[in-house]
Amino acid sequence: MTTTANAAEAVVDLWLPRHPGIPRYLSGIRGVAESFHDLHPEYVITIREADSETLAEDVQAASRRGRPPALVQLSQTRTQLARDMLADSGAPLFASVHDAAAGRREILGHPVVTEDILAAARACYSSDGALMAVPSLISTTLLYANTDLLAAAGVSRLPQTWNEVEGVCEAVRGLPGVSHGITWPNHGWIFQQAVAQSGGLLADHGNGRRGRAEKMLLDSPEMLAFVGWWRRMHRQGRYLYTGQPAYGESVRQAWEDTFTAFAEQRVAFILGSSAEADRLSRAGRERGFGVAAGRTPYSGRFPFAGTLIGGDAIWLVDGLEPVVRDGALAFLQYLMTPAHVAERHCDTGFVPATGAATKVLTAQGWFEQHPHAAVTLDQLAASDRSPAALGALVGDLGRMQDVLTQAMHDVLLGEDDPAWRFASANVEAQRLLDEYNVRGRGGPDCGNDPPRRLR
Repeated sequence: MTTTANAAEAVVDLWLPRHPGIPRYLSGIRGVAESFHDLHPEYVITIREADSETLAEDVQAASRRGRPPALVQLSQTRTQLARDMLADSGAPLFASVHDAAAGRREILGHPVVTEDILAAARACYSSDGALMAVPSLISTTLLYANTDLLAAAGVSRLPQTWNEVEGVCEAVRGLPGVSHGITWPNHGWIFQQAVAQSGGLLADHGNGRRGRAEKMLLDSPEMLAFVGWWRRMHRQGRYLYTGQPAYGESVRQAWEDTFTAFAEQRVAFILGSSAEADRLSRAGRERGFGVAAGRTPYSGRFPFAGTLIGGDAIWLVDGLEPVVRDGALAFLQYLMTPAHVAERHCDTGFVPATGAATKVLTAQGWFEQHPHAAVTLDQLAASDRSPAALGALVGDLGRMQDVLTQAMHDVLLGEDDPAWRFASANVEAQRLLDEYNVRGRGGPDCGNDPPRRLR
């Protein structure tokens, strides 16, 4: 559906979740929208921000009124929800970007660049090899190190496995002011990364990528190996737990507490988002210590499979009038041109999403000046793109992350046995999945209760 500003203009509405912590993100995408209008005066790209918790509900309500936006940006954890949301007709609300492009090499004069999206990200958002949505923000986890503390402890390289992390943490704990070796937030994304690296699954049917997930696997050997190592690190004083589980209103504070511990040099390592590299490096410069980034440490007991993609993707609403559909598709290609992707990376810290943008940044010497960005790309390139490495497609993944976080909190601060506690967590997650699947199997209520699923 389209509205018109005047007889010569077609309006393409893009709805985004609000990201107040991402520098220059909104101004950057507004700038791209304005320059697209300059090239195509017949189109106006309007941008609306919404709370991430209510965005899907807003889209569903607009669809029921017959006036949905053309493009919707949703986080990676909401991918299954996006695939399940239905229009009033009972058809999927969102169209496959691949199918909508219909084999065209250019749209409104803009080359179709979606095949150039980084392989791991493209696979994450594809179904049977067809791209469903365009990943506009890409991140993963990295290990950040205080190089001054490592040098003082006689450590010359960053650890790569969990065992190596233990050894280095023990070496730095005796330094003045250092209370622990490493920290990271107790957050669901961390669990998913560790299990993915080890080739483990969170759900059956290939993590929900070879058929709808029906059985949760939160007490898998890969999960329990990570939980056991984490608890041991905590009990030995090598891992700093701030005591704040990262869910609900406490997510931002939990991540901030770990950042503060690293900035104050109470720990030598922090496991965090690749998008936080500039902020962590700046904290080091301001406080007089060096910061280096390395790949996320993995088990070593299981073969390495890959690290997950985080961030957001833009989905195309189905059933649009052809002029609006093509305007939306053309804008997506324009947004993903090398110059725009490179600029967005420099502005926000998120991974450059295409190979062409990476070449632009390489020619500019960007990766020599920002080696952490090269580490991120190398880590993503090492993914085997198996269902484990691509992450789980399950409904209500946000609340399942909360279940994991609460279970780990009980293990760290209580006497709960990890195997028993995570078996209990799996029962709770299974209940959430069963409840979601009753509503989400294409029935009349599918997609009509997003707030419950989006927590």
